[in-house]
Amino acid sequence: MDSAIVKPPALRPGDTIGVVAPAAAVDREYLERGVGTLSAMGFRVKVSRHVLDRAGILAGSDRDRAGEVAAFFRDPEVRAIFGARGGYGCGRLLPLIDFATITRTPKIFLGFSDATFLLNALVDRSAIACFHGPMVAMDFARGLTPRSRDHLMRLLSGDAEGCELEAREVVHKGVAEGQLIGGCLSVVVASLGTPWAPNFDGRILFLEDIGEKAYRIDRMLVQLRQAGALERVAGVVFGAIRPVEGSEQERALIAEFIADQTAGLGCPVLFGIEAGHGTENLTLPFGVCVRLDGGSRRLIISEAAVS
Repeated sequence: MDSAIVKPPALRPGDTIGVVAPAAAVDREYLERGVGTLSAMGFRVKVSRHVLDRAGILAGSDRDRAGEVAAFFRDPEVRAIFGARGGYGCGRLLPLIDFATITRTPKIFLGFSDATFLLNALVDRSAIACFHGPMVAMDFARGLTPRSRDHLMRLLSGDAEGCELEAREVVHKGVAEGQLIGGCLSVVVASLGTPWAPNFDGRILFLEDIGEKAYRIDRMLVQLRQAGALERVAGVVFGAIRPVEGSEQERALIAEFIADQTAGLGCPVLFGIEAGHGTENLTLPFGVCVRLDGGSRRLIISEAAVS
């Protein structure tokens, strides 16, 4: 486990949050609602110049989107960077971003779904902690639950050491510690075989997804296992992977496939924390040490995620 992760400065009331659109095109109404929520929480908001651009399904050109992510990391006024939405497009930006330069100006970066590409690159290439959690024109626009909002603010303010997230099920027992990585299962799998695949060694792997048939979940887990990724992690924790159309048969198959593909790893595997799609989307600190406890069914945040 790499202990040289830099923790970004904590977020304080009145700080400026920069909102960028690194992936799919953004709806103006949802963006405005999400920005309104952040303003009501006591933050100043600076929206990137190209946030409402459209290039087909994307929020503008790859170069503009990558440039705005990099520009907000350089901008001394911006204390944290929140993604507008996911969808598709972050993977196209990875070769265009100088992650080594970002290391010199660490800031909170928050997003999930397709932003999984950026989150793991920030941990491995920039060596900074970042945050898997709500996005502005999605979760913030719809309204966070009180628990989700309070948990987010505890993490980003530096008050979350010892926070615990409870899983619904223990798939395989055990206890493990390691830096947290991962994100959307389909995105993690899409990174395999590329220079942008996460470093799995000794880490706790978080996986979640939505809208996937059970056989597709199994196929992706098989790929992770055959690529050697699952044998390298210290533990695995799943979000609530919802079955398509709420099918109980699909739900049972997903549970069976997860148990099968994680069998024999010799590490704890938990299922069903409220993080990711279709949940309260409780924020997770990537790159930060966590403890996975199969006895108490808990993911425990072992240290502060900000400085």
